[in-house]
Amino acid sequence: MRTKRKSLLGAAVAAVAVSAAVAVVPAADAAGPDLLPLTVTNDSGRGEAVHLYVLGESGGRLGYVTEAGTFTPWPAGGNPPVVAPDVAIDGPGNGAAKTIQVPKGLSGRMYMAFGDKLDFRLAQDGGLVQPAPWAAGDPNSDILFDWSEFTYNDSGVFLNSSQVDMFAVPHKVSVTGSDGRTLETGELKPGGHRAVIDGLRADADFAKLVQTRDDGTVLRVLSPGKGADAGGFDPNYLAGSIDRAWSAYENADLTVRPFLDQPDKAFTGRTSGDVLNFTDSTGARVASFTKPTTANVWGCDGNLGAPNDLVVGPIARSLCAALTRGTLGTLPVEPGTDPATFYRNEPTNEYAKLIHANMVDGKAYAFAFDDVANQESLVHSGDPSAIGITLSPFN
Repeated sequence: MRTKRKSLLGAAVAAVAVSAAVAVVPAADAAGPDLLPLTVTNDSGRGEAVHLYVLGESGGRLGYVTEAGTFTPWPAGGNPPVVAPDVAIDGPGNGAAKTIQVPKGLSGRMYMAFGDKLDFRLAQDGGLVQPAPWAAGDPNSDILFDWSEFTYNDSGVFLNSSQVDMFAVPHKVSVTGSDGRTLETGELKPGGHRAVIDGLRADADFAKLVQTRDDGTVLRVLSPGKGADAGGFDPNYLAGSIDRAWSAYENADLTVRPFLDQPDKAFTGRTSGDVLNFTDSTGARVASFTKPTTANVWGCDGNLGAPNDLVVGPIARSLCAALTRGTLGTLPVEPGTDPATFYRNEPTNEYAKLIHANMVDGKAYAFAFDDVANQESLVHSGDPSAIGITLSPFN
C-alpha cells in the first residue's frame, strides 16, 4: 500500500508540501549500490541552460546532494526565510546527458529548471520553502521548471514523475535493475504536450489554469486544486458531482475493496444525511466520512484525510480516487480498475483526463492518490543499478 507523502523536505508552508505519492514499504536487506547513478538526458529540443537540484531528507536531516553524491544538510534559516545557498548542478545541453550520484537513504525531489535558476528559501524552523508558482509573489513564477520524486533505501528505489501540483516539463522516468531489465513510465505521446495544453485551453474553466510567460512560453498548467488556491478556478467546481455521488448510496450499498491483492477484504458504505458510514464484515462501524468539499477532493485531505492505517486510510484513498475520476455513484464497487470508466462524468476533471490520455502507457500522477488501481507514473526496483530522467520534446 502506498500513502500520500507529506513533505520530506520540511516545507515551511503547506502550499509547498510534496504531494505526490511514493511507496512506503518496510526495510529489506540492503540492495543496490551506496551511490545510485541518476542519468538526466536532455531530449527537450530547447536551447536554454538546464539547472538540476537534488534535494531531500537523509538521516532525519534536510539537505542537498552534489553531483558526486555527497549529502550536505542545509545551514540555519531565518524569519522571514532567507535565500538558500546556490546548490544547482549544471545540467546537460540539448542532446546531451549528465549523471548524478544519489546516496542511499535519501528521499526527496530532483528539480529541473530551464533558463534561470530556482529560488529556494530556508525558514527559521529548518524548513525548506520550495517553488510554488500558484502562490502570489512566488519568485519562481516566470521560470520553466518541474520535478520528479524519489525514495532510495534498503527496499530499493522508487521514482515517479508528478503532475499533482502542475503539468510543466515533459519527462519520463526509468529504473534499471541489477538484472539489466529497464522499466520506464511517464512518457508523453508524440505531440502530447501540445495536446494537453490545447485541450485545456478549449475548456473555459480549465483554460484559466494555463500560465504563460510574457515571451509566449507556456510555463505550466496548474492542477485544479492549485488553480483554486491561486484564485483562478471555481472552488466549487465538483460540488454537484459530489452531491450526486453522496446521495447515490442513501438506498444502495457501496462496496469498497481497497486492496487489489486482498479481494475478500471489503467494507460496506451507506449514506445518512451528509455522512457516509462504513461497516466491516462483522457489521461494526469502522469509518465515517462527512461529505467533502471540492477542495477536499482535489487535495485528498480534510474530510477525505487518509491516515496511514489499514482501514480508514485505504477507504479514504478509494473515495478520493473515485470522486476525482468521476466514478463514485456510478459503480457498485470501488475503486474502479478500468480506466475506460474514468472521467466520464460532468463536470469532469479535464486536467487529469487529458494528461492520462496523452501518456504512452496511460500512467500519470495527476492527483495525490492516482496510485489507486495502479494508474501512477512510478517505477521501482528492489535491486537497482541505475535510474534515469529524460527531458522529452515540447511538442
